[in-house]
Amino acid sequence: MSDTAGDGTRCGFVALIGAPNAGKSTLINALVGSKVSIVSHKVQTTRMLVRGIAIEGTSQLIFVDTPGIFAPRRRLDRAMVTTAWGGAHDADLTVLLIDARKGLDDENDAIIGKMRDIAGKKVLLLNKIDLVEKESLLALAKAANERLSFAATFMVSALNGYGVADLKTWLAGQVQAGPWHYPPDQISDAPLRQLAAEITREKLFERLHQELPYQSTVETESWKELKDGSIRIEQTIYVERESQRKIVLGKGGQTIKAIGADARKDIAEAADAAVHLFLFVKVREGWGDDPERYREMGLDFPKE
Repeated sequence: MSDTAGDGTRCGFVALIGAPNAGKSTLINALVGSKVSIVSHKVQTTRMLVRGIAIEGTSQLIFVDTPGIFAPRRRLDRAMVTTAWGGAHDADLTVLLIDARKGLDDENDAIIGKMRDIAGKKVLLLNKIDLVEKESLLALAKAANERLSFAATFMVSALNGYGVADLKTWLAGQVQAGPWHYPPDQISDAPLRQLAAEITREKLFERLHQELPYQSTVETESWKELKDGSIRIEQTIYVERESQRKIVLGKGGQTIKAIGADARKDIAEAADAAVHLFLFVKVREGWGDDPERYREMGLDFPKE
């Protein structure tokens, strides 16, 4: 518990839920003002609960970026969906993000149905509103509120920041009075080693989202702070087949070199230090059925 809190402070957990690619990671980064969650055009890239921490006035808001909620088919899918709903049930406030372009499709309709079981205030957030006509937005907001009584409705564009400040101010006034859980300068409770692995995984997907299945993973194997203040990091990218390993490496190692250069820049910004990043690619067949990998990602291992 932080000693920062004095009289008049507030603190609370806010869960962001929604279908894959609704924009949750982009929103949480905008709310916090820094990269704390992986952003990718490939669906289902957020696997663990990443807490981004923001200060608004005397309130500390702890945002839980849950994995996208979708119809699970594999063991990893089931673990991600279970984690997402668990994050919502544990939070003080739950914000449902809907991609305004998709509207109330079957996926979003099913999520709203399950939200009735969640205690606490629920907020509707229509995202990507810069891509949709105003009349359609109003109709979507009305339809969603007819399905479930939301405490408030917001319309934002997480990518360009429109409406994010209003949402943050409103949330700050809703959380309970109490001491802050984290120091005022902390933006995430994810260890830097874990955040570094997520950054590299993001760059991997950005470059190879067409060729590479999302069940690849990155692990930070070594993190050494050098005498000059820089950090030497070794990471391993695990894929399931040799053909995938060749894709990640690229011709003459050019692909992995580019991924490393992009990741190193963002990791250095997050760590506030110069970074020497070394990437390796290994085949780990069937890692999606290994309980240890799930524990490392903060997921419960489904029995079946």
